[in-house]
Amino acid sequence: MLNTAASATVSPLSARLLAMNESATIAMAKKARELMAKGVDVINLSFGEPDFQTPQYIKDAAKQALDDGYTFYTPVPGIPELRQAICDKFKRDNQLDFLPNQIVVSTGAKQALANAVLSLVNPGDEVIVFAPYWVSYEEMVKLAEGVPVTLVGTLANDYKVTAAQLEAAITPRTKLILYSSPCNPTGAVFSREELGEIAAVLARHPQVYALADEIYEYINFVGEHASLANFAEIKDRVITVNGFSKGYAMTGWRLGYLAARADIAAACEKMQSQITSGTCSITQRAGLAALRGGRASADEMVAAYRRRRDLVLDIVKDIPGFNTPTPSGAFYIFPEVSAYFGRTAPDGSTIANSADLAIYLLNDAHVSAVSGDAFGAPECLRFSTAAADEKLVEAFRRIKTSLAKL
Repeated sequence: MLNTAASATVSPLSARLLAMNESATIAMAKKARELMAKGVDVINLSFGEPDFQTPQYIKDAAKQALDDGYTFYTPVPGIPELRQAICDKFKRDNQLDFLPNQIVVSTGAKQALANAVLSLVNPGDEVIVFAPYWVSYEEMVKLAEGVPVTLVGTLANDYKVTAAQLEAAITPRTKLILYSSPCNPTGAVFSREELGEIAAVLARHPQVYALADEIYEYINFVGEHASLANFAEIKDRVITVNGFSKGYAMTGWRLGYLAARADIAAACEKMQSQITSGTCSITQRAGLAALRGGRASADEMVAAYRRRRDLVLDIVKDIPGFNTPTPSGAFYIFPEVSAYFGRTAPDGSTIANSADLAIYLLNDAHVSAVSGDAFGAPECLRFSTAAADEKLVEAFRRIKTSLAKL
């Protein structure tokens, strides 16, 4: 006879799911929305989302696609016109030559990253993740049953991992390195020289591949964007991921892509074919219009992001205990805040770590941020600067007032 009491205590969920952490950015945004639903005036600086509307010409292309009846399944790796436009974009912006069969269009850059990790990583393979890192990197590696190896850049080097650090971390089990530039959460940007030094290391280790997340490519305040795939000696071992969410303010459209050696692209297509197949037909037509429209709308947004960055940096320099490097790209600040650890809040609780500090600021200042431990940097907090100027001024005024209570 079935012991129903015993069976009820055993979770039916898979071990891989139970080992996976929830996305910290999504979790914090959820907490902020819960407070807002209760009528609390929360300024949400936890989510990595542009506050701009998608440019009108992109919306118009989507409407036209609907009117034209473009509502059927598409090829798994994307419609041919979009894949060609992505090749043209790589040639124009990055001086990289790809063919359409090397492009896989996905439901967001996150899926492109997951496709690559799941297609390359075997159980037990080591994946070197440059930290601070985007919150999903380690969880993707765990899902593939790989072993994430965190390599932490120093504050003195704007949190960028060096080639010497990478060389020391590679073992016979290393399969992949994974990083973003411009970086989420730090805003750090690898220079062409720095990437050249990393490429030289990889050239000495032909078993190691690289997954380069360039989703913030257009949000760059230092001028040149360099791609690891520019280095001929390792180009065939680099998978480059990009998308439309940041540069074109198309987060809700869910459109990303990767470019890779043909056999790797085919593997990612195979992986995607069994999970989602081709992404939304209307979204792909909108993406095609975005690429054909050039970078003018993106450049306008970047000018606003630069102004906001400078505005926030000018404010936080007067907040004691905020050690904040200057971001070279993206739309975040990532201060080191350990000076507040061990302090006592007005309710008598102790701020033990950045997670405690984030919750304290949410409840007391009504400003949401994400704790640094989710990014592999437990002494930091991440604040998005993708908000209106007046909201940013008010948010950091509140933060300064709340921190002074500790």
